[in-house]
Amino acid sequence: MKHIRIHISPYIIIPVIFAGIAAISAILAFRITQGWMKQEYVSAFGITIWVVVLAAGAFACGLVIVRVILRPVEVFVRKAEEFPVLAATGPMRNEGEGGDRLAHFARVLEQVSDILGKVEARELFPEIIGQSKAVRAVLSQIVKVAPTDSTVLISGESGTGKELVATSIHEHSARKDKAMVKLNCVAIPEGLLESELFGHERGAFTGATARKIGKFEMADGGTLFLDEIGDMPLNTQGKILRVLQEREFERVGGTKPIKVDVRFVVATNKDLEKMVKAGQFREDLFYRLNVFSVHLPPLRERKEDIPLLVDHIIENGPKSVRVSPVAMQRLMAYPWPGNVRELQNMVERAAVMCENDTIEPHNLPEGIAGGLIHQADPLLMESLSMDEQLREIEKGMILEALQRTGGVQVKAAEFLGINVRSLWHRVKKHNIDVKAIRD
Repeated sequence: MKHIRIHISPYIIIPVIFAGIAAISAILAFRITQGWMKQEYVSAFGITIWVVVLAAGAFACGLVIVRVILRPVEVFVRKAEEFPVLAATGPMRNEGEGGDRLAHFARVLEQVSDILGKVEARELFPEIIGQSKAVRAVLSQIVKVAPTDSTVLISGESGTGKELVATSIHEHSARKDKAMVKLNCVAIPEGLLESELFGHERGAFTGATARKIGKFEMADGGTLFLDEIGDMPLNTQGKILRVLQEREFERVGGTKPIKVDVRFVVATNKDLEKMVKAGQFREDLFYRLNVFSVHLPPLRERKEDIPLLVDHIIENGPKSVRVSPVAMQRLMAYPWPGNVRELQNMVERAAVMCENDTIEPHNLPEGIAGGLIHQADPLLMESLSMDEQLREIEKGMILEALQRTGGVQVKAAEFLGINVRSLWHRVKKHNIDVKAIRD
């Protein structure tokens, strides 16, 4: 059964509400006064005239108020609709919106807000490529935490760009004019890690022929970024905790405490909470580090950004090429277990191998060229339940359809053989940013 909607202009409904309230108030006042005033002083005809006049006045006041409030909004919406960048985002009026002017205003204002958010992301963070909702949520967190001195814990799978986010936090902080020192805890052997962090005195151990300044002293007044902190040995974790608490340390082989003013930004691709429960990471250090956490979404959860990332990789790559639409569809359908790093390596390789300066499906690895998720990465799919596999396949099909149709959901629904409402629900379920694809 189809629901019938009747839309009434706010220029009518709101003044009518004002008039109704005024009329009811006048009638109630008449009923109250009728009990204690003499009848000859209360004229029903006079009261009727008074109610009509009062209601008309209230209607006129309501109309003026609505016009004062809505007129600037109408002007803004009308001018906004004339901009090509907004018109390119799709139809201004949703199906089912009909003549609902307020719903139309809300939709246009939402689109304007979305575009401004993308512009802000490009202007503030030109080095971070992506305009999806997931990426803009991360950028919003960076904007909030960067001006503070809070310790930041960045989590995410390998290849999601944790070091890039850490650099952005430093560059938007009050310490941007000071040094940002980076250290990968995996790249340094366990026996040398403390020397790298704290430095050492001459003669502290065999081979220490001169005093060495550690990363903490180098970062004094600035930011120290510790990558892959989940791989730090437990005994070193205790010494890091002391620096966090006391803001001082001693060089290896030294006896004099050294004060430092350092902001900590750390990153890991491991689940530190599980490591704490397993006794592989100090609980007290975890709580000291987890002051403000930023989680980077994997590439498979923000596939709308893949065309932008591919363009950026090609622009900075060894060869100027383009990607065919079919090859782009294959890239969009792949789950990317290696995230952005895997995408970069694959696109750069395809750019070198392609003919006629165009990357075609046959230039991609066999699993991606096939276009099916379960062919692309059988190990990843085997680790998922059947429901999760079906969910990934469904999401890949929807992304491919939207990519083929330029983000037009009506055409994508026809391509998939489903109705528009069903596609809309599936887009919501998979958190797909259609606007990013359309742009």
